[in-house]
Amino acid sequence: MVLEKINKANDIKNLKPDELELLAQEIRSFLISKISVTGGHLASNLGVVELTMALHLSFHLPEDKLIWDVGHQSYTHKLLTGRKAGFDDLRKYGGMSGFPKRKESDCDAFDTGHSSTSISAGLGYVAARDISGQTHSVVSVIGDGAMTGGMAYEALNNASRLKSNFIIVLNDNNMSISENVGGMSKYLDGIRTAAFYNGLKKGVEGTLKRIPVGGEKVVENIRRTKSGIKQLIVPGMLFENMGITYLGPVDGHNIDELCRVLKEAKRVDHAVLVHVLTTKGKGYSPAEENPSRFHGTGPFVIETGEEKNLPERDSYTEIFSKVMCDIGRKDKQVVAITAAMADGTGLKQFGARYPERFFDVGIAEEHALTFAAGLAAGGMKPVVALYSSFLQRAYDQAIHDICLQNLPVMIAVDRAGLVGSDGETHQGLFDLSFLATIPNMTILSPKNRWEMADMVRFAVDFEYPIALRYPRGEAYEGLKEFRSPIVYGKSEWIYEEEDIAILFVGHMASLAEEVRMEIKHTGYSCSLINARFVKPLDTEILEQAASDHRLIVTIEENVRTGGFGQRVLDYVSRARLPVRVCCVAIPDDYIEHGNVDVLRKEVGLDKDTVVKQVLTEYITAVYP
Repeated sequence: MVLEKINKANDIKNLKPDELELLAQEIRSFLISKISVTGGHLASNLGVVELTMALHLSFHLPEDKLIWDVGHQSYTHKLLTGRKAGFDDLRKYGGMSGFPKRKESDCDAFDTGHSSTSISAGLGYVAARDISGQTHSVVSVIGDGAMTGGMAYEALNNASRLKSNFIIVLNDNNMSISENVGGMSKYLDGIRTAAFYNGLKKGVEGTLKRIPVGGEKVVENIRRTKSGIKQLIVPGMLFENMGITYLGPVDGHNIDELCRVLKEAKRVDHAVLVHVLTTKGKGYSPAEENPSRFHGTGPFVIETGEEKNLPERDSYTEIFSKVMCDIGRKDKQVVAITAAMADGTGLKQFGARYPERFFDVGIAEEHALTFAAGLAAGGMKPVVALYSSFLQRAYDQAIHDICLQNLPVMIAVDRAGLVGSDGETHQGLFDLSFLATIPNMTILSPKNRWEMADMVRFAVDFEYPIALRYPRGEAYEGLKEFRSPIVYGKSEWIYEEEDIAILFVGHMASLAEEVRMEIKHTGYSCSLINARFVKPLDTEILEQAASDHRLIVTIEENVRTGGFGQRVLDYVSRARLPVRVCCVAIPDDYIEHGNVDVLRKEVGLDKDTVVKQVLTEYITAVYP
């Protein structure tokens, strides 16, 4: 096998030309085999095999710097830098990350996980290189989906002023997670389909270069002018108009052609963009036919592409999807917005039924929230569905454009809490903290599937800013018998006893039940309270609990600082209530990738650890 010859960075340079095609085939077979067992990002990685090989052939790592936007397409890069053995534990706790990690390899120049960041990071590397008088190459790879993010344009604006080489590789597969949308997608599609352009361009350049004296110089001078060959043939050359040299489009599965254009890119003394056309999922027909399904997949059957171990019960996202469709049928003012995550957030079905009231704005979370604010000001009922970790990018818009005006925008905060295998950049551990700081914001979270449905309906009809927080995965089906109406700002007594009161947030219901039963087995009484609302805080129930309990325990899957528990502790302290508070939360740290159950044990959110903590705190409360 050719792949066996790759044991460290730059080994690919030792291969014979006829071995490169075999290596590409072996890499695809390797990735399909491994990801079918571990799960992971398949389609995006299959699409960049030849591109990654060309980058490793054209540059010398780690001296040259290669930055992957998002980074979920870095599996081939990891193979070519000697991390083949790590794929058996890919995305498992303690194993290899599914994203670039500087602590994992010197060849990973920058930790990534969120979109539209690589050009900014690359510019930083270029500035550092130039200031220190070094000469290495800096390459930022960015997808066409990521080019819908405003940060990419902020970086391009600055890149246009460079007086030294900086290579931007635009990996254009006409996809982000779902199919791309918007003006940039149409613009790039126009370039893709201008097949005559490359042929004509090469013909003109070839003719000019054959001029006996000065032909090469003529071509170079034409390239540098605003009326260059590309300007004449491709209308509105956005990148060239910004002062960034454009090369392409190039077949992203032709290694020779890729190496040729990358060599040309290295000669440019300013920013240059190489436009590469790839096919997401290439080489595996199920992934080519359904790239969104194989963007991030669990273990699957190679022969059919069918996912293994599919959940038996509806997820919180699926419940959200069904209720939204039902609400949309009855209320024509309800509109839905997502940021390139129609599938992941469950809004695809709403979009199919009510296309005129569905908006996929692309990877543009900031725009999504301000757009929703405009819709709300215009009399609509906007619902914005985002993953918790991506909502972080729109914090400013939540403050100034939604909450300052007290507009009725519902934010559906999906993937809240620990999400598992994608690791630090995707864990939704901060939303309770940053949302709770915003005046006029209401935050609620459901304990089970039935309360999820009730809360979606409550939030859509709420007349002020509101965030509904829920996790990834199957909806909890316990506590079915407890389904009282949602009342603004009010918690729910589930079991009312004494001694210890457990006050949990949302999907911590299951853990809270288990902890309560274990505490009762030790001989103590224990109440159970469903917080429901994180903000506003139900101070009435806190005062009631303080009157006949020695200890209030808060349980949440959010960082401790600024979280629900600290807000409870703050109120109890200011009100001088005669009760001790124990805050069970995520440590103030970034939590790496791994199975959610494993991670909960590591951070102290498992039953045994919580019971031990609670009993210790209770004894301290009784015998201070």
